[in-house]
Amino acid sequence: MRYIMESSDETRRLLVQERTGNAREALLLAGLKPGNRVLDAGCGPGGIAEVIAELVGPSGHVTGMDLSEERLAEARQINRRRPHVRFIQGDVRRTGLPDASFDFTWCQFVLQYVPDWQGALQELVRVTRPGGRVVISEIDGLGLHNFPFPESLREWSQRFVEVVARTTGFDIFAGRKFFTEMRRMGLGNVRVHLLPQYVIAGAADMGLMLDWETRFSTLEPVVASALGGLEAYRAMCQEYLQLLADPDALKYSVLLVTEGTRP
Repeated sequence: MRYIMESSDETRRLLVQERTGNAREALLLAGLKPGNRVLDAGCGPGGIAEVIAELVGPSGHVTGMDLSEERLAEARQINRRRPHVRFIQGDVRRTGLPDASFDFTWCQFVLQYVPDWQGALQELVRVTRPGGRVVISEIDGLGLHNFPFPESLREWSQRFVEVVARTTGFDIFAGRKFFTEMRRMGLGNVRVHLLPQYVIAGAADMGLMLDWETRFSTLEPVVASALGGLEAYRAMCQEYLQLLADPDALKYSVLLVTEGTRP
């Protein structure tokens, strides 16, 4: 598994994303309770682990797992005053954790990067106790929901998505796939919650603009040659950023939060 968004600014970008998103609402919708033992699989720099720790309280426990030692160091620093939180290095596909260790297993913005996401999901089910909840929160169609959306820019955005998927395995439509797979795996009471990742009625704020600028610059070495070369790629990225800044345009992105109970 290769994390395609790695950059010198990635820890900051992830923390902003974690702290301004809908994780709290999603966690509560999926039934997180005080006292739960929770796995935050792919915890990044620990911003959502903060929220989970608050919601489960001192009678609960949070284990954050991530591949990146840099992210884990930041997560430990952010959560240093929370004795009921720990962080370990690990791969969501092969956690090395005992069977049935957690009441509630949470994974957000991770399986979109994992080509064998079915195997990773099975591993997350394995470490969840019978009767516990497995919750996957993922994007679906990021960056493609805009109006007005000039035809040339819409076509380029679609090609951008296809090139990224082909060259990196990143799945921009990951969110829609977990309901069927959880049902196939035999999980019970499988439910899906639709939440906004962002809704921009007018000009995007500087935080979101910076987020997209970082995405485009990080992916440039990977996809520019397949999208007409560096000059053409940068020109279309600027056109997309202008759309985000357009005070008369609507831009939105959705999350699909899928939860199921291990039998």
